[in-house]
Amino acid sequence: MTEDLKPFLQAGPTVQSDDDAVVGFARRAMGTETRAVDQAVLLYYAVRDEVRYDGYDLDISVEGLCARRNLELGHGWCISKAVLLAACCRAIGIPARLGYADVRNHLSTRKMRERMGTDIFFWHGYTSIFLDGGWVKATPAFNLELCHKFRLQPLDFNGKEDSLYHPFDLEGRRHMEYVHERGEFAEPPIDRIRKTFRREYPNWQISGQDIAEDFESDVAIETAN
Repeated sequence: MTEDLKPFLQAGPTVQSDDDAVVGFARRAMGTETRAVDQAVLLYYAVRDEVRYDGYDLDISVEGLCARRNLELGHGWCISKAVLLAACCRAIGIPARLGYADVRNHLSTRKMRERMGTDIFFWHGYTSIFLDGGWVKATPAFNLELCHKFRLQPLDFNGKEDSLYHPFDLEGRRHMEYVHERGEFAEPPIDRIRKTFRREYPNWQISGQDIAEDFESDVAIETAN
């Protein structure tokens, strides 16, 4: 039976593949490239590095996660950046869906760890892209500059193999461990994510109030030594 790819080609409330800003960003990123695999790779790097990772931008709502907002602010977090990459792929006719997993040792600051109260980051987001007849995972969360600050190997993507974070950093310290797969979706399961975050992170607001805090300043403190 052939898989129905239509749900993963359509625009949605967050995966705004028909938004003018998203379409324009996608077209600029892929330039004159015509092969789908190469287009997806160019989109991945554009989202990874042109939209900064901000671990405090924890607005789990349609408005907070939507693709256009990522572009307007110039920053996002793992879930919203995965949404943007999916939207860009769909904008040029490449099927894409949103994947989630619970992971340990997610990149963080002291403030994040205090608020989380655990080393598990629930619903860590990535994008699953349909290329050459199969689904390939891509994780555009951590921009190049941030990886350099934390001495992490930047996560590359070639459009052929899953691109997931390595279990160790450049100095051999334990980095990210995938402990539980949550599944893949056409749109973020916002209610389920909010429910989990409220239960597991009671000290962390999830409605966007934390957005004014300076993630980059805390990163500088975290990586000073």
